[in-house]
Formats: sequence, C-alpha cells, structure tokens
Amino acid sequence: MTEAIKHTGRASDEEIARLRAKIGQRVEVREAPYITEATRDSIRHWAWATGDKNPLYLDPAYAKQSVLGGMIAPPCMLYAFSRISIGYRGGLPGVHAFFAGSHFRWNEPIPLGEAINTEVTFKDLVELPSRFADRMFKQISHIRFLGGDGREIAQAESWGMRTERTKAKDKGKYNHLESKVYTREQIAEIAKLYEQEECRGATPRYWEDVQVGEELPGIVRGPYTATVAVAFEQAWGGLFIWAHGFWFQYLQRHPAAGILNGYGVPEPPEAVHWDTALAKSVGVPEAYDYGPERVAWLGTMLTNWTGDHGFLKELYCEIRRFNLVGDVTYGYGKVIEKSPADKGRGSVKIEIGARDQRGEMTAKGWAVVYLPMR
Repeated sequence: MTEAIKHTGRASDEEIARLRAKIGQRVEVREAPYITEATRDSIRHWAWATGDKNPLYLDPAYAKQSVLGGMIAPPCMLYAFSRISIGYRGGLPGVHAFFAGSHFRWNEPIPLGEAINTEVTFKDLVELPSRFADRMFKQISHIRFLGGDGREIAQAESWGMRTERTKAKDKGKYNHLESKVYTREQIAEIAKLYEQEECRGATPRYWEDVQVGEELPGIVRGPYTATVAVAFEQAWGGLFIWAHGFWFQYLQRHPAAGILNGYGVPEPPEAVHWDTALAKSVGVPEAYDYGPERVAWLGTMLTNWTGDHGFLKELYCEIRRFNLVGDVTYGYGKVIEKSPADKGRGSVKIEIGARDQRGEMTAKGWAVVYLPMR
C-alpha cells in the first residue's frame, strides 16, 4: 500500500493505453450506492444541502395539492444514486481527478418512492492542453438512470479532468487567488440576497409570456465553508467517504486512493474539499467545493423560475474554475431561444452561468425548459 500511496502522480503511456482499452465498457463498482430510493428523508437532505426551498421537495401537503399530485425529488439529486454518476475516473492511479461537468437529459420528474438504478459506461478519454498541469485528460462517462420498472427516467454524460499532481503544484496557476474575509455588513448583504430568492410555485409561467433576452432572477450560494461541504456529503454520499475499518478495507482494494496527510495518515483524494494542505498539494490554494453542487445550484435557479407547471428537460454545465472556501457564487441566466415543443408545451433555451465575488466566471452552460402554452 505504501508504494502506491507514494505514486508520482504522472500518467505513463502504458497506463493511458490500458485505460483507453476500457472505452465502451460498462463500469461496475463494488461499493453500494449511497441511496437507492427517493425517500422523503433523502429528498429533504438534498434540498437542505443545496439550499433548495421548493415546497415540492419539502412539504407533502403542498405537493399533494400541486399539479404534480405529490412530492418529487430535485432533478440533480440523481447524482446521489451512483458514486460514479459524476463520471468514472479510474485507471490512472495517483493521477489527480476533479469533476468538470455534466449534461443531463430528463424524461420525467423523479417521484417520491422511486427506486433508481444506474448504468455507467466509460465513453471516452481525450487529452487536452493545460495551463494548470502538464498532461491533462478529459474522462467521459455515459449514465442511464432507470426507474424500478426499468424505464429511463434520465440520462447524462459526466466528465472529469485527470491532471498530473506535481506539475499542477509547480505551475501554480491559481496561486494568485486569495481567500475572502467578510465584514458583518457584507454577510448581511448576502443574507438579504437569500431572503429575496423566490420560487414561482403554483403560478404557471406561460411560454407565450417569456421573451428572448429576458434575464432570470439570479441566486446566491455561499460563502463556501467546510460545513457546506459536510452538508453536501450528507446528501450526496461522496466517492471515498469511509471510516475506521471500512476505510482500511477500501485501501486494501484501492491502495492508490490513500494520500498521506500531515499526520502520516492516508486520506482520500476527496479530502481536498476540506483539507487546505491537501488542496495545495494538487495546485489549488485552498480547499474547494464539489462541482456537482454548482450544477445543482443552477438547477435550483431554473426550477425556481419555471414553477410547478414547468419541466427542466436538459441541463449542460461546465465547471470552469475552482470555488474556494470563502467564495460566494452568484448564478445567472438569460433566455436565448424559444420554440414549440410537444403536448401543449413550449421549449425555452436558457444560457446559464455562475460568477464568484471576484467577478470571475466559475461555471457556464445552458438549459432547456418546457413551459405550458396558453
């Protein structure tokens, strides 16, 4: 185990060739998924962790009286049904991996009580130029989310970046970023933005009333803290969150997953989300968020806007920069296209993105929502 933990973090041509040979294959994991069913508890925990106050997820009485007739799960909660729904990133032991985006396509809402099974296929490995590391690879997976009866509720592509640790640290692309320290007045301003967040709810937003160029009400999330990361772990389950003997059993099967911390104890790569020293070892100046959180935050912005009668059909989101501990995320969106859809609904395409308190864009993408037509 010690030898693997001390892996150089370089991607050899032999390892890359072995990984490429797996393209097109289904990926099976030994570890059980964090959740297998959309229960009231799991839905509530996801909503709490992502700051989503939609009563469709939190209030059974409200949901029963809604157009949907019952509670549903937040769309991006699908992440919690598979440890590799964020993209399979095995095959290059010791080479750092981080989430970089997803493209969801939903066929229907996720009803309360639905059992979800996943099928994950390793789709591609693409080498890209990088200013952050030496060699960098985009590793892409295709995921099908199947209901208990086998129907396809949604599908997605998720991808992550594999970067060589040593070079990323040496290049220091993000060394100029400094952690934000807030005044009481600034915290009060952020709290006011949270108070202003609105969920459209039962009032229909009709397709005819939407104009190209219209801006969506934005959302705020943060400032990011280790506590926020813990809350998300409670909802999502994480990749390597094991404790005590379970962790050491996991290391027996996956020795390269253990990275020695300052106390000489093997920790998972996931610890970069709460351990600043480990984050610095991979070239990031501070612990940072989980990329799927930002996807979910933007998903909330969209479902807040569409209301109960709307449907989030498609969501494409690229994670473009690290969101560090102390950072605030401001989500935004703008209507860029309209067209008729089906079954009395119209389609609206929306450009979406997120910026931090520095004004730097940290995520971008687009979404398609269906709205009722008059």
